[in-house]
Order: sequence, then structure tokens, then C-alpha cells
Amino acid sequence: MSLPTPLPVPRRFRPASVLRSFLTSEASGGMILMASAALALAIANSGWSDAYFAVLKTYVGGLSVLHWVNDGLMALFFLLVGLEIKREVLDGRLRTWPDRILPGIAALGGMVVPALVYVAVNRHSPETLHGWAIPTATDIAFALGVLALLGSRVPVSLKIFLTALAIIDDLGAVLIIAAFYTADLSLPMLGGAALVFAMLFGMNKAGVSRLTPYLVLGAVLWFLVLKSGIHATIAGVLLALTIPLRLSLGEPDDPTSPLHTLEHAIHPWSAYLVLPLFGFANAGVSFAGMSAGMLLDPVTLGVALGLFVGKQAGVFGAILAAVKLGLAQRPAHAGWWQIYGLSLLCGVGFTMSLFVGLLAFAGRPELEAETKIGVLLGSGACMLTGALVLILAAHAHRDSDAGTREAAV
Repeated sequence: MSLPTPLPVPRRFRPASVLRSFLTSEASGGMILMASAALALAIANSGWSDAYFAVLKTYVGGLSVLHWVNDGLMALFFLLVGLEIKREVLDGRLRTWPDRILPGIAALGGMVVPALVYVAVNRHSPETLHGWAIPTATDIAFALGVLALLGSRVPVSLKIFLTALAIIDDLGAVLIIAAFYTADLSLPMLGGAALVFAMLFGMNKAGVSRLTPYLVLGAVLWFLVLKSGIHATIAGVLLALTIPLRLSLGEPDDPTSPLHTLEHAIHPWSAYLVLPLFGFANAGVSFAGMSAGMLLDPVTLGVALGLFVGKQAGVFGAILAAVKLGLAQRPAHAGWWQIYGLSLLCGVGFTMSLFVGLLAFAGRPELEAETKIGVLLGSGACMLTGALVLILAAHAHRDSDAGTREAAV
């Protein structure tokens, strides 16, 4: 919508950020991601399995196809994550500390408790303890996709709350990857990356608004971070922090800001290409030679229980404690059963969980396979039970409202 230039843009006409538009568009992205994962599983257990795994191991330009997907294309996804974090913190649902308290507490509980569950299951297996962070992440595409599919059965306040929680959860995942899943560091490359980041930061402070210089230096930053030993996707987040977002006191942020432009330009590529390719490249696991006993292996069991038990306990317990202690108020028009259903959906950890698992057990195909099975089992259980609880809670809420109206009449 275009308005006369002399007039300020009213708050209600501000262009929605990508995370805000997720409430209507994320269902399709989530379903494509699910379909790509299902297709990978089908191919990995068909006559095409040898070709599937051979293509992923093929080297192009010094990296395998799988590495190009996980280290290259996923940097675009992390760039989008970084842009959305910056956008919401500066002028969104996380702008003030009261806005951050409840989703922050819930996200913290949703990271700590699943990690403790995983550690408890793997306490006698030192070689697998390194995967403690696998069940700590929530897959925003899947979780918001399920809420979008449920439509009016879920209060808008819960959708907004999950969006804020997922932002903080993503930030936690980025920090965990940077702090705990790095290879041997190359100081020269790390120094070069720091210099390029300083140049990007300087351009921001100097008021440079053209995106081209940022993207060119961002590509250099990605290469240096890749060679430094820190996972290359962190370059996407670092680049996002330097992209300008123009704000006006008392007014909505400028819709022509470079951050807006880049955010909306890369969202379709991330949702409909990068994440489906990631799901297709990483969800394929062959069940040949596997037995039912593998479901009880420490990694499989730790990941599945961490997502299904740890996430719901951590998120719901943290929300309940915060509300009962008077630290925050629960989301408007949401009952406790609806909050519990939301907590279950937070256990859908597909994308980030698989990503962390690949970092934790790089070069250990048997443990990578166990991770994938655990993620699929735990995420699938959370998706189904979370949707069921939210549907039943919506029916109960409507019946309660109807009873109240009849009593009033």
C-alpha cells in the first residue's frame, strides 16, 4: 500500500516482518519441509539409495554436496534467523523487557531440561555425551506450520508467544553452536573474519545503505569463518547484525530499510529451497540392518526423550512457575491445556536438531543415523500429540464459553 510521502506511515500499515507473516505462510513451508524429509526417507530405503548417498558424497569445488548444503546454503537460513532476531529485538515482539520475560524463561527451560534428559540417558556413554544439545532446539517452521494448520482453534496470542519463544530459542541455538561445536581454530582465518566483521560494522555506522557491499563482504566473511574452524553458518548471523534497520522515534521503522529488503528477498529462498534441500539431504537414513533394539540405544533414546519429555516439561514448567511466581502473565485468552499443547509443539526440533547432531557426531555415521531416528521419533510424537491436545483444548474451551453464555441468559 502506498501513501503520500509527506505523511508518516501509520502503525497499522507497517509491513509485517517475515516472522509476523509466518502466521499465514508458514503452513506451506512446513509442509514442503515435511514432504522433503519423507521423500529422503523413502529414497534412502529404496533401490535409489546408493545413488542418493553417492550424490551427497560427491565433491564439488573442494566441498561435498552435503557440505555445500549444510555449510553453504544453511548460511542463508542463519542469515534470515539473524535478521529476524535483530528485527524483533529492535522493533518487534522482543522490543521491551516485559515482552521478553515469559518467552525468555520458557525458551531457557526448553533448552536446559531436554539437555538434562539427554545427559541422564547417556551418562554411562562418554562418547555420546557430546550430543547433549541436540534436543534443545525448536523447529520454527514445523511448530508454526502446525499452528497455522489448526487455524482459529489456537488463540492468536499463543501464535505470537510461540514466535517470540522461537526467536530466543534460535538465538540460544546459535550461541550453543558457536561455543560448543567448533573445530580446531585457525587464528589467522579467525583474525581475518574479525577484520571483515569490523569493516561491515563500520559501514553500518557510516550510514552505508546499499546492500551490495554488505553481501560482497558477507561472502568473504563466510569463507574466512569456514576456514577458521567455527561453523560457517555463524557468518550468516554475524552479517545480519550489521545490516542497517532505520528507526524513527515514535514511528514504525522504515519499510525501505536494507534489513527489510534483504529479509523479504531471501525468505522464499530459505523456506522453499534451502530448508527443503536440507531436509532432503539430511533426513535420509537407511533402515537396512537396523533392529528394534536400536531404538533403545543411548543417542536415539536420549534425543527422542529429550524432545518429547524434556521440551514439554521444560517449557510448560517454566511458564507455570513464572506465572505462579508473578513474574509474568500467561498469554491472553489461552487456557493451561492450550499452553500445554504449545509446549508439546516446542519439541518439534527437526531442522536445528538434525543440524546440531551433524556437528556433534561428524564422521560417525552410526551415531548420525541414531540421531536422525531419535529426531524423527521425538519430533513426530510432539507434532501429533501437540496438535491433538490443542484440538481437544479448543473444543473444551468452546463448550465452556457456550455454558457460560447459557448461564448468563
